[in-house]
Amino acid sequence: MSHARVALFEAPDEDLTVVDVQVGPLAEDEIRIRVAGVGICHTDLTALRGGVPLPLPAVVGHEAAGIVEEVGAEVTTLVPGDHVVVSFDSCRTCTQCTSGRPAYCELFAALNYFGTRLDGSTTMSRDGEPVHGNWFGQSSFGTHAVASVRNAVKVDESLPLHLLGPLGCSLQTGAGTVMSVLRAKPGQSIAVFGLGAVGLSAVMAANALGCTPIIAIDPNPERLNLATELGATHTLDPDAIDDLVWAVTDISANGVDFSVDAVGLESVVQQALAVLRSPGICATLGLQGLENDVVIDQGHLLLGRTLTGVIEGDVDPHQFIPQLVDLWKNGQFPFDKLIETYTLPEINEALAAAAAGSVIKPVIVFD
Repeated sequence: MSHARVALFEAPDEDLTVVDVQVGPLAEDEIRIRVAGVGICHTDLTALRGGVPLPLPAVVGHEAAGIVEEVGAEVTTLVPGDHVVVSFDSCRTCTQCTSGRPAYCELFAALNYFGTRLDGSTTMSRDGEPVHGNWFGQSSFGTHAVASVRNAVKVDESLPLHLLGPLGCSLQTGAGTVMSVLRAKPGQSIAVFGLGAVGLSAVMAANALGCTPIIAIDPNPERLNLATELGATHTLDPDAIDDLVWAVTDISANGVDFSVDAVGLESVVQQALAVLRSPGICATLGLQGLENDVVIDQGHLLLGRTLTGVIEGDVDPHQFIPQLVDLWKNGQFPFDKLIETYTLPEINEALAAAAAGSVIKPVIVFD
């Protein structure tokens, strides 16, 4: 049993409280990490609004990078001192996991959303009472986190560990969608709707693959400027255009090969389908809640267009995170340009910045 200082989630839409909790003891397949940095993701904000039925009190946070301090009895692939990025958890044994698609693990909900281990126990406690962890297999809004060895990806110790956490969720979601789901090729066209961390990761991945044109769409002028810096060939402000679909097809004759919806609103999904050429593929990634009805025109599908949903980029983090690190080393995936750092006492300020969209990727860092 060890101690951690964490940001405790006690009621929806209320500030988090920084408190001390007990962590562990570890199960046989778990590790304890000292967190170096943890990103704030839109899914954390959804949970904090009550959009995910997580039992309380709880600790969220699911984009951690840190140093292994202790390992469970059955852990053989990691040792204390290893640097790791922690992603979502998966069983690694079901049909989806063994076919290379752990984001669709048969136990995904139980391992990532329920706030407990599969046996109902919690990884944290406070004054003898349970504190629900296991949020995406880590609950990392704190100085220490318990994770499964299954979702910890070892990285080189020379890397800036405190910045790497977002590779485990939002960055791999956007980049993985373009690289592993759409499988875009040089010269193919793409439109990206919504330029948060997920959308800008899609832009960076499209640029790394040689896509053109890359059309970035968002009402925020600062994000449009950043998208250009990250490789977008064209930018559009949907609030300043009478007909966004016409504007996209004016740039890319007959529409684009691919579109990425990183917003999740019905109107945006409809536009992302309408800008496609036939055939073309739209990937929808934006989370507006566990229930989000969207009406689409079947005519788009009859014309050979495809609408597909994607979780976590549909990648295996153990394979994909090292690919993103290599792209970053080569200057092709400069995700650090999205990040602004905060300390744990500033977490509510960081959450507010993320919710307002004034900061693309807040990261809580620890000494």
